[in-house]
Amino acid sequence: MRLLVVEDDPILLRQLRERLGTEGYAVDAAIDGTEAAFLGSNEPYDAIVLDLGLPRRDGLSVLRSWREEGLSIPVLILTARDHWHDKVLGIDAGADDYLAKPFHMEELLARLRALIRRARGHASSELRAGPVVLDTRTGTVTTDGQPLDLTGYEFRVLSYLMHHAGEVVSRTELTEHVYAQDFDRDSNTIEVFIGRLRKKLGGDLIKTVRGLGYRLEIPPDDAP
Repeated sequence: MRLLVVEDDPILLRQLRERLGTEGYAVDAAIDGTEAAFLGSNEPYDAIVLDLGLPRRDGLSVLRSWREEGLSIPVLILTARDHWHDKVLGIDAGADDYLAKPFHMEELLARLRALIRRARGHASSELRAGPVVLDTRTGTVTTDGQPLDLTGYEFRVLSYLMHHAGEVVSRTELTEHVYAQDFDRDSNTIEVFIGRLRKKLGGDLIKTVRGLGYRLEIPPDDAP
């Protein structure tokens, strides 16, 4: 899953990038409102963490412009403004959640997981597909109850497919959502990750849809 973090405090930005990366996210960063507006409008993110007090352009105006463009990406506002009036302005501008500074990193992570889950229609923190269970809280995967050892990129690919279970996901889409913007992307490596996942998951859970991409099958018992 790919995130955009918009924060002008370099220390906090570094902390967020490092922790979110450790949690399995591909993270892009912006330090001002102008850069944030451009990235949010032109890159496919699964969620955005947006500070309000930004140089060059205020976070609220950036958020309003995204919503006016029709972008429905979940946005978590992160700001030092803790007055109820500022919260109302943020929500009315199109924010999905609001977290005031200072904050606990664990709360930020929990709120982001919830935003991403709800955006895909998942109520539980556990994503299931047959014998495979991905726990978004712990970042662990089990199959038939047994822990599965995945690399960071294998986990990202599986997480994206499970959040979009039953849908056809192209190789290009996977590439865009498992790598950060500054990474030297190679869509051919997605095939390698898919091959490894198939060996580790067993069965025929990940289908190839010829000419279109991949689909993670939803067994009838797991369908909503």
